[in-house]
This record gives sequence, C-alpha cells and structure tokens, in this order.
Amino acid sequence: YLFNKNVVLPLSILLFMTIAFAAFHMFYGYFVEARTKRQMNGLFGQYVPPELVTEMAKDPAKFTMDGQSKNLSVLFSDVRGFTTISEGLDPQNLSDLMNSFLTPLTHVIHEKYGTIDKYMGDAVMALWGAPLEQADHADRAIACALDMQARITKRHQEWQTRYHLPEAITVRIGINTGEVVVGNFGGTSHFDCRPLGDPINTAARLETANR
Repeated sequence: YLFNKNVVLPLSILLFMTIAFAAFHMFYGYFVEARTKRQMNGLFGQYVPPELVTEMAKDPAKFTMDGQSKNLSVLFSDVRGFTTISEGLDPQNLSDLMNSFLTPLTHVIHEKYGTIDKYMGDAVMALWGAPLEQADHADRAIACALDMQARITKRHQEWQTRYHLPEAITVRIGINTGEVVVGNFGGTSHFDCRPLGDPINTAARLETANR
C-alpha cells in the first residue's frame, strides 16, 4: 500500500518489525505453555507422578477436578500391628521408620503410574485410571501390590536391626475395581481430590480382611 503511494520506508524498520514480531510470538508461546504446565502441576502435582503431569500438560483441556464418573482400580495398604510397633518407639524413631517405610511404597506407586490419594498414618491409598485414563489400570494395581510386598520383604532385616522391632513389618493390601466418582470434594475453604463410591469401601474392607 505504501509503495503504491510512493512512500519509501528504510529497510531497517521492516527488518526490525519482522524480528520484533518473531520474538514476541516465540516468547508468548513459551510463557503460555509454561503457565499451562504450572497450572497442571498446581492441580495434579501432589497426586500423580511427574511423568503423568507432563503427559497431561500436552492436552490440559481433557483434565478437570470436577466430579466425573470413572472406572478405576483402588489400592489400600496398611501395616499389620502398627499400634504395637509405634508404642515401642520414641517419636523420632517412629517418624524415621514411617518415612523409610512409605518412601519405597510411594516409589512403587509412581513407577506403576498410580495416583496417591492420601497417606493415613501407616496406610496408603492409591488409584489407577484417574485422572489419566489407563486401559490396564487393574493390572497396574496388582503389579504394584506385588512389588510393594517384595520391597518390604527386602527391608525386613534392616528395619528390625535399626529400630529393634519385635517382628518383621508386614503389609496388608486390598484392591478393587469399579465405577466411582472422582473429583474435588470438601468445603469452600478446604477440599481435596478423592474417589467416592462403594468400590472404594470394598477395597478398604478387603485390606482389613487380609489380617
């Protein structure tokens, strides 16, 4: 348009505008993508392993914390005789033992791409199939349970020697698969992401039955 009007601009201005727009486009894309990843980490980082957060960040529109019906697998694990164990340890040793015990279990759950729902003292609740859908969620939960038992067995002697435990630590595990509702539940000031439904109760009862 300017050329047709016999208006001539210095070449440097056109080059500067081209570079400026390219830089703007690049930085805008970078920061928008980084913001999306931060949002995904904020929503799901405390529940799922980093690998799943990265996968979810590729298509964040698919994931929400609103209540949704999903078919998934739930795992409960608990230490047999934890009350007796805790009574024989001072607070520092009990804290060290719990951290030493829960760390390998957490690693196993993340290795099997599971989501940690919560820790309840010595107990752990984990699930597969949400927030990221997994066709083989039942297989992953069972593989996780077997691996948990194997890793606990490997540490028996170490824990008994270090903390002078009267007997080896053994873990009860219950697993169930079914249709549940998953989402953020709670009050206006505090809420967390959890699954709700009868299959969750069944998994908890199976864990208790394994005494």
